Amino acid sequence: MAAQNAKVPVAIFGSGAGSTARAILEYERSGVRAFSVELVLTNRADAGIIGVAEQFGIRSTVLSPRGFSTEDAYATAMIELLRGIELVVLAGYLLKVPSAVVAHFRDRILNVHPALLPKFGGKGMYGIHVHRAVLAAGERCSGATIHLVTEEYDAGPILEQVRVPVNTDDTPETLMLRVQAAERYLYPRTVERYCQRSLEWGA
Repeated sequence: MAAQNAKVPVAIFGSGAGSTARAILEYERSGVRAFSVELVLTNRADAGIIGVAEQFGIRSTVLSPRGFSTEDAYATAMIELLRGIELVVLAGYLLKVPSAVVAHFRDRILNVHPALLPKFGGKGMYGIHVHRAVLAAGERCSGATIHLVTEEYDAGPILEQVRVPVNTDDTPETLMLRVQAAERYLYPRTVERYCQRSLEWGA
């Protein structure tokens, strides 16, 4: 059995407004959870996710590869910032995580993708681009996928998926809104289940 009140320390990475991060934080604060968000990391000093972190009293930091001469130096700085973190949760993070960081956190980085992988994944497939591709392909169902992060885009083992129907009158924007709502429901609960299992395995 895991120690009572044990929690997995989590860092959330994001590049945008922080709506998914907010959903995770609201879920964490709504009950006794197996994880605790300790850090928010972004690559953009103007990202809305910084304000979300402030509202919840979470430490935030800006780290961009532009400030480093090599990827190794960038990765080393990121790993140092993540000292004490056991799980990284990507929530609208638009940069590829350095390979050294992926290796350091092997099977401990989660990502959410706005489609039913392995369809509509890979480099360049993010945000509205995914929903445009889904509609162009004539799909009748889309959804969201939570998966482990590997060195290859969207290719890690799938943990959980939720299906979202595609309506005949959908635009990329309307489909995106419904998929985002599904993501905000599924992702926090997947993080919780993952952390519960981690605590049980580590007991």
